[in-house]
Amino acid sequence: MEKIKKFRIHRYQKGAMTVKDSQTLSNRELQKSTLNQRIEDIGWGLLAISIGGILLVPDQLIPPGTWPIGFGLIILGLNGVRYFNGIKINSFNFALGAFALAAGLGDLFSVKLPLFAIFLIFIGISIILKPLMEKAS
Repeated sequence: MEKIKKFRIHRYQKGAMTVKDSQTLSNRELQKSTLNQRIEDIGWGLLAISIGGILLVPDQLIPPGTWPIGFGLIILGLNGVRYFNGIKINSFNFALGAFALAAGLGDLFSVKLPLFAIFLIFIGISIILKPLMEKAS
């Protein structure tokens, strides 16, 4: 396996792999790190586009809960792409995406949800599922 010595990731990548100068990365790990950064960049782009698109449309034409539903779907979708590419999923992002989706669906269907309790449940589920979702390296 080809090793890349003294590789430094210049940008801080939240949830991504960071290394020190003295560590080495395999070619596969470098590809995963690069792919994770691309996924994160695409996610930020999708969020900006969705917010901008929602702000352009008059409020009376947008169903309630549209923004949280979109946010939740984008975050969960990005985590799904990470999972299927063998990249570690951020459990907080997973819980946040699921919470946003639940809150948005509650608004859409005019259901008053106990959001704090649901948020705590999603945090607990994400903590439990984290070891199950991680793939062996």
